[in-house]
Amino acid sequence: MHCYSDNWEWAQKCIELNFYISFGGPLTFKNAPLVRETASQVPLERLLIETDCPYLSPHPFRGKRNEPARVKLVAEKLAELKGLPFDEIARITFDNARRCFHIDEETGGPGLPHTSKNTRY
Repeated sequence: MHCYSDNWEWAQKCIELNFYISFGGPLTFKNAPLVRETASQVPLERLLIETDCPYLSPHPFRGKRNEPARVKLVAEKLAELKGLPFDEIARITFDNARRCFHIDEETGGPGLPHTSKNTRY
């Protein structure tokens, strides 16, 4: 679920459908307690982080053009909410992204089945 900002009840329904829940800059906003509360409840194996560039820049850059490097601020806030070290959240969300997008660990490319040499699908 892209740039999730709804409640835990809806997140649970999405997780039951095998979705991942992704959080962006709003996780860091002071006026977004619902987003933080929801993020704190999402199981680690279903968490993703994102930038949503060029929008939704995290605090303290709110209102400015977002950029990929700022996803670190989202990860830091998520680590704080989960009571885990930053490096652990970074590893967890990296591994989740690899599973979600079928990225092959060895090649860094799609881990999708190949039916011919000229196509990935």
